[in-house]
Amino acid sequence: MRLHKTLGVAVVGVALSALALTGCSTQSAATAGGDSGKLSIVASTNVYGSIAEAIGGDLVSVSSIIDDPAQDPHSFEADAQVQLALSKADIVIENGGGYDDFVDTLLGGANNADAVVLNAATISGYDQEPASGEFNEHLWYDFPTVQKVAEDLSAQLTKLDADNASTFAANTTAFTAKLKTLEADEAAVKAASAGVGVAITEPVPLYMLDAAGLVNKTPEAFSEAIEEGSDVSPAVLQQTLALFADGSVKVLAYNEQTTGAETEQLLAAAKANNVAVVPVTETMPAGTDYIGWMTSNIDAIKAAVA
Repeated sequence: MRLHKTLGVAVVGVALSALALTGCSTQSAATAGGDSGKLSIVASTNVYGSIAEAIGGDLVSVSSIIDDPAQDPHSFEADAQVQLALSKADIVIENGGGYDDFVDTLLGGANNADAVVLNAATISGYDQEPASGEFNEHLWYDFPTVQKVAEDLSAQLTKLDADNASTFAANTTAFTAKLKTLEADEAAVKAASAGVGVAITEPVPLYMLDAAGLVNKTPEAFSEAIEEGSDVSPAVLQQTLALFADGSVKVLAYNEQTTGAETEQLLAAAKANNVAVVPVTETMPAGTDYIGWMTSNIDAIKAAVA
């Protein structure tokens, strides 16, 4: 069983507007493609779309299949326009690890065998079937993996457009420098607050929390049940709620995009016991980019554990 429910997909013959794929600076999946004369990149979410824009700059046309901050990734439905965009893509970026299998499903029917597919889970080098524990596929919260994705993307862009190799290299160097600043911020939190207990509703930010030296105290049965959309047993719920009353945790990292009765109880318990709440999301909010978003996340964690 994986940590995260695979993003659902249904290909239906309706207008693209039904998906409301808007936001950020990426194009909709319907309009991006080779018609612009630029290399076409299709990303599964706006997170990877933002990374692609940072590396490709003005030389690429980027679309993100899930590009609406209000869209719950778990209930996503794609239409035929998305498959059309994939049929024209030079490069496709997916998270992998069971998170966005819909990309492979749609790409399989897009008749585009020439598309280069970058799979972040494969690129990460992590064991996706660990002997103990579960694979956490929320890899965009793991900066070493993001750097690898950026470097692989730069290499593929260079193969497709060698004349602009220096631009891709410069963009990648600049992006990597910003990632290193984020990693330094994580290290600073670790130096000041290593060992501080935190609670989560889902494993979304765990890579960042681990890198910051914070300890997840949440019973695995709780976060796994929330992740899988199943009921939390009363005993596990009470065990989790007790973390807030007995001072075991100083922070609740709360996934705003997936809520329910049990997670609302955790939120109420955190507020009742003066435990800081740090909202997290799986897709990028409007009006920002990847680096800005992750900077805000780290800043919020730093303030919460101070």
